[in-house]
Amino acid sequence: MHEYDLLVVGSANADLVIGVERRPGPGETVLGGDLAVHPGGKGANQAVAAARLGARTALLARVGDDDHGRLLLGSLRAAGVDPVGMLVGGAPTGVAVITVDRSGDNSIVVSPGANARLAAADVRAAGGLFGAARVVSTQLEIPVGTVVETVRSLAPGSRFVLNASPPAEVPAEVLAACDPLVVNEHEARALLGDPAGDDPRRWAWPLLALGPRSVVITLGAAGALVADGLSGPPVMVPSPRVEAVDTTGAGDAFTAALAWRLGLGEPLATAAAYAARVGAAAVTRKGAQASYPTEGELPAG
Repeated sequence: MHEYDLLVVGSANADLVIGVERRPGPGETVLGGDLAVHPGGKGANQAVAAARLGARTALLARVGDDDHGRLLLGSLRAAGVDPVGMLVGGAPTGVAVITVDRSGDNSIVVSPGANARLAAADVRAAGGLFGAARVVSTQLEIPVGTVVETVRSLAPGSRFVLNASPPAEVPAEVLAACDPLVVNEHEARALLGDPAGDDPRRWAWPLLALGPRSVVITLGAAGALVADGLSGPPVMVPSPRVEAVDTTGAGDAFTAALAWRLGLGEPLATAAAYAARVGAAAVTRKGAQASYPTEGELPAG
């Protein structure tokens, strides 16, 4: 019996959010609204999103001994995430500066802070968490060496999910463990270098050729494309139609829901359809973690 449905190894940031009429171009200054501070970071976001849905979740991450760190720890506890893996100190808490325009689209700059100090040694010291987890999920807002150590620490029979965001070079050892590799269109292009054409349906097989056992390409309002190396051609999974208010953190909610449902034994396309409902619900509210739904708040599939 696994103690956790999902162990997230990743980042925890304070999100500094400014609403703007439009995002600035190079060399341009625009006026925005009042600054809002929210708990965020891809790792913390995934953990909170999964816990809100009912998954037994733990997070291995590092924050600073500061107000932003205390904000994050409070948010995790309030959502029901087990904070046993949270480490404090080494650097200030990471910060993400986010601009959100009228359409709900965002641009993000991240200062890693304590996230850059989450080390391979921290992963090795958390071996008990890995043995207790059905699924382990991570992202690329922490050092790549820490991601490699995460793969090496997987317990027999556990499943590994990587959201390759932000784009970075991913070692072959990590790609080979992915089941699935989750990317959006920008991240897919970064991994493939120069993909053939503009149709993501043509990218699934080249991504699988990099080594992952399965691939999910998220397509925003269009849903997602899923490809399992063992089960035939790629499949499009639609997203419910909603009015987007803020897309911040929606991809993290999708990945968390996907990882949890895969751990329950659902097929990839079925889990992705559920995750698309979660991501759609998240974009209808402002913020990242504050936007994440409970099971009863999901739109119809």
